Amino acid sequence: MFEKMTGRRAIYLASAALCFLPARAVLAQTVPATAADGVSAGVQPEDITVIGTSPLPGSGIDRDRLPAATAIVTAHDLQLTGTADLLHALDSRLAGVSLNLAAGNPFQPTIVMNGFQASPLQGTSQGIAVYLDGVRFNQAFGDTVNWDLIPDLAIERVAVEGSNPVFGLNALGGALNVRMKNAFNTPAGGEADLSGGSFGRIVAQGDYAARRGNWGVYVAGREVHEDGWRDLQSTDIQSLYADLGWKGLATEVHGSLDLANSVLNGPGTSPVELLRADPRAQFTAPNQMANKFIQFAVNGRHSFTDTLSVQGQVHYDYFQQRVNNGNAPNDAPCDDGSGLMCTDDGDPSTTRGGATIPDFLDGGAYSELDLQTTNTNGYGVSMQETEDHSVFGLRNHEVAGVSFDGAQTMFTGSAVLGGLTPVTREYYGPGYVIDEPGETVPVRVRVNDAYVGVFATDTIDLTPRLSLTGSMRYNFAQINLADQNGGDLSGHHAYSAVNPGGGISYRLTHWATIYGGYAEANRAPTPAELSCAGPENACSLANFFVGDPELKQVRAHTFEAGLRGGFTIGTAGRLSYDLGLFRTDADNDIVFINSETLNRAFFANIGATRRQGGKVHLAWQADGWSAWLNYTHTDATYRSGFVEDAGSNPAGDDDGDITVRRGNRLPGIPLDKLTGGVDVRVTPIWTVGGDFLLQGGQYLFGDEANLTPRLPGFFVLNLHTSVQVTRSLQLFGSISNVTDRNYYTFGTFSPTGSVYLAQAPGATNPRSYSPAAPIGGFGGVRVTF
Repeated sequence: MFEKMTGRRAIYLASAALCFLPARAVLAQTVPATAADGVSAGVQPEDITVIGTSPLPGSGIDRDRLPAATAIVTAHDLQLTGTADLLHALDSRLAGVSLNLAAGNPFQPTIVMNGFQASPLQGTSQGIAVYLDGVRFNQAFGDTVNWDLIPDLAIERVAVEGSNPVFGLNALGGALNVRMKNAFNTPAGGEADLSGGSFGRIVAQGDYAARRGNWGVYVAGREVHEDGWRDLQSTDIQSLYADLGWKGLATEVHGSLDLANSVLNGPGTSPVELLRADPRAQFTAPNQMANKFIQFAVNGRHSFTDTLSVQGQVHYDYFQQRVNNGNAPNDAPCDDGSGLMCTDDGDPSTTRGGATIPDFLDGGAYSELDLQTTNTNGYGVSMQETEDHSVFGLRNHEVAGVSFDGAQTMFTGSAVLGGLTPVTREYYGPGYVIDEPGETVPVRVRVNDAYVGVFATDTIDLTPRLSLTGSMRYNFAQINLADQNGGDLSGHHAYSAVNPGGGISYRLTHWATIYGGYAEANRAPTPAELSCAGPENACSLANFFVGDPELKQVRAHTFEAGLRGGFTIGTAGRLSYDLGLFRTDADNDIVFINSETLNRAFFANIGATRRQGGKVHLAWQADGWSAWLNYTHTDATYRSGFVEDAGSNPAGDDDGDITVRRGNRLPGIPLDKLTGGVDVRVTPIWTVGGDFLLQGGQYLFGDEANLTPRLPGFFVLNLHTSVQVTRSLQLFGSISNVTDRNYYTFGTFSPTGSVYLAQAPGATNPRSYSPAAPIGGFGGVRVTF
């Protein structure tokens, strides 16, 4: 969790604003969900792929009429390796998507899409909107995305959308729209899976769908446990998803309930010299995130005629997150012989009531345990109308709607000074609760968010082959902070923007469509950014909040163009393809800048950044086998320069600064990535397959000036197989990282000298990596009924 630079930073970075999009973009497709066609980037001439043109269901349109890149991952794609796995499917089967494991837990990845991020880690600049069956899944406090709370087995399909103003705040790099299963889009019956394998993994899950008359019910549940491959790494997840629906000739209504509980222990990054001595070792501990989630939603649609319908949605959710993070301390024994502890500013450390904290370990190894709790109640409502009709004799599809989302969040943070175990570097107590008014520790703040959106989109066919699309959305965001401890965190902020978009698509032939478009999007600063927004308000890396100055909102401008389609080659099979180019320029981008004051930093609008590149997706479908290949090139650069303190980066100049220049690459984004795979039906009951990932290097977080070597690139090979023993019984298995390659998906710098490393005494290299899993074998059984 960027954890080794942080101390209390993990908590103050945990503020955020709910960046809003009210409802789902519906997907429907005539290709069966069980078709093994990989990502559905192309369809047969007689097939029509329909994709949502607005947040709410019931607004589908022929995909080839849209001027933007889209892709669909089906439930079948998620289960190719055995147990349904959304994250692996996104990483391996989509162009433009990559993962990194900053937190060190496989269920806590950051997804990078088109150079923007969707992450469970507070303080990450979130630029991807995620929707779960019509409801925005980005959490109101931090706009984070907790992938562990999504029950993979209950996913019917996922659509990947490029930037589109209709999708509301924060969709700078696009949106992921997850459509859940219900009794009307899933065959009646059910399945039960039991699987396990390396790293102590055990997964038990099942689902069931039934219909009677106009009524239908769908239920899915899962239990996941994994011990992990690193010290103090583990996963425990329980989830339940249920949908009750009623469907008539003109009306359809669904009520859904999503319950989830998880406890995730992720070791985070470790210094490279420590990993060399012990690849399982963590730096400091604990690093635990515990989530509880409840969401209830009702959505429905009614068709007044064959061409005119309305859709609506209302939801409520409750989210609780508790984070325990062990770190190197920011307090140390005073050097004046007083026998007290002192802050990094040299002032005596204090506890409750202003009492000074003694050097209670007599100069021994100290540690700091940072604690944070987030409690959010969220709610929203939206409505839209959809109409297909003729305008001057031309085919026309239009959608218009309005939405409101709100949330109340109580965030608390505290820090406890205690001891540090010598070998595993874990915090131990009892210790002293740190209460230092100048450092705003502890903190207790209430955040009220309100978001309003008004949107419209229209697609008109100027000719049977040429379609013109125009979109517009007005976004209004209000963020109010109230300091419950009487400090200076209170503030009121409001942001608004009108985002246009549009483009054309032209169907050259039945096997090729060319498209081009432009879209604008915006995101409001988060409360964390607003609370720490200038050199005079610089925060300690171990701090929570100080002050409440203003920041500008981020505005993104995206151009994209591409060619897509598919064709059959005799009886040999069918080739589907997607070729696309994109460029997104972000104005007033917000970054976290190290200040000249040691161990302090601040958020600032640094000017412009750019993400541009190209994507290629190829998929081959033949009788008995299928294959796919994806290539992504993402050139993400700063377009404005700035100076920041080097921190733990050893490449700083004589003044301890690094200078970021126009053209330097953004950290954490690989320049090139190639993925591919194949599945072969060896016999009518036996299928084998595999996939690979070849990814280039990326600059470390903390090296925005590109002064040190990049994180090494890597190649990973995975294999899987299944045997359909009977019509209702299947055995499956997989091997991940077949070559047992040591590789890393995330890198930063750690204050190596601040903590004694028993396994690597005298270590001085501050480079710190998050290692990926070694070779692992897994197997299971699936029963359908």
